[in-house]
Amino acid sequence: MSARPITAWDRIAAWSRRNLPTRESMERSRLLRPVAHRVLAPELWRFTRRSVPRGVALGMVAGILFPVAQIAIAALIALPFRANVPVAALVTFITNPFTTPFILFAAYQIGAWLLRSNAPAVAQPVAEAATGWLQWLWDAGPPLVLGLLVLTALAAVLGYALAALGWRLWIARKWRHRHEHRRFGGCH
Repeated sequence: MSARPITAWDRIAAWSRRNLPTRESMERSRLLRPVAHRVLAPELWRFTRRSVPRGVALGMVAGILFPVAQIAIAALIALPFRANVPVAALVTFITNPFTTPFILFAAYQIGAWLLRSNAPAVAQPVAEAATGWLQWLWDAGPPLVLGLLVLTALAAVLGYALAALGWRLWIARKWRHRHEHRRFGGCH
């Protein structure tokens, strides 16, 4: 019998097991001690059809809107929404050094379009930028903030919908496989 080839899903699952915080590591955390009873509730760590899409949506929100402490923020906002904590933490990796510039540029463009702003997206020459960066930030700030809010809302809704659809397809595939397995007497 030959070994099953390693798929991309296997690699993602292995990476997640290595890098995501475990329930046990969170139990040992001094920072989480005040809220440990809430964070470590078993229902927040189960993969269910409702908790996984919620975790995806909240991970998108924490990943895009918050530049630091994204995993901790995702875990904390997962509590009141009864979202899956590991999924919320994993989805925050949507923003990383490779994707952040594209997300910020897209957010600025969306915000500028919505505000009908003509503020330049590119910084001024270095000599002017050294003294005028606050003015540039003041000019670019409103379109960027509005764009981030719109982009976050769109990403959260789309992530929720895709996760819910993916969950349905996965369950349907499992049922189909189980039905075929029973119909053919357990042999393939």
